Amino acid sequence: MHRRYECLHSPALGRTMELLIFGHYGPPLLAFPSAGGRFYDWENQGMIDAAGPWLEAGKLRLYCVDSVDQEAWLNVDADMATRARRHREYEAHILHEVLPLVRGECALEQGGVAVAGCSLGGYHAANFALKHAPEINYALCMSGRYDLEALIGPSPSLDVYYNNPVAYAAHLHGDALAAVRANTHLALVCGQGAWEEKCLAETHRLANILAEKGISHERDLWGHDVEHHWYWWKRQLAHYLSKALD
Repeated sequence: MHRRYECLHSPALGRTMELLIFGHYGPPLLAFPSAGGRFYDWENQGMIDAAGPWLEAGKLRLYCVDSVDQEAWLNVDADMATRARRHREYEAHILHEVLPLVRGECALEQGGVAVAGCSLGGYHAANFALKHAPEINYALCMSGRYDLEALIGPSPSLDVYYNNPVAYAAHLHGDALAAVRANTHLALVCGQGAWEEKCLAETHRLANILAEKGISHERDLWGHDVEHHWYWWKRQLAHYLSKALD
């Protein structure tokens, strides 16, 4: 299948960012790595193979982006303001540097972009979809963590609040809520097996909020044998690509 490596200078982050692009045609899917991961995680963990039939058929183009988790929310040696600022810079990188590349290659003026991720990548997928509904129309969130304060500790910071899906989504209203309702669908997928306890609880919390707000979503719980593991995320990805693209 078509595979391309890109190395981009990011003015937003002040350094080089890398990504891998798979597929020659089709709608774009932006893939976030898991906690502290890199742009090559999806390839190394077999997710590209799981998406192979749709990539080779020209039904999908997959953009595997890099992360700065260890410089942002997971940087326990930095104060909260520094961690939040780095996340804002990462958000600007995705919105103003990566998405224009995606839209140009896929001939999209606005919208038409899906995002996906596992574990903390699932957090990023949900957060981008809820905050940037006109740009992001679909989020596949597998074993996601959606309560940022449960990961980094309680904080009065507005930056934390506005990047904590279970906090700000509960208070969406007016034009912001209308934009999400009109433009976005979230698939919240989680197993019920080993190492999924926190993800499962937060999946229920976010799904309940989305239901209360009338936001299009799925709450898809897999079996009690389904663990927090790439083996299952590969199967979940293939299942959802089949539903969306076949």
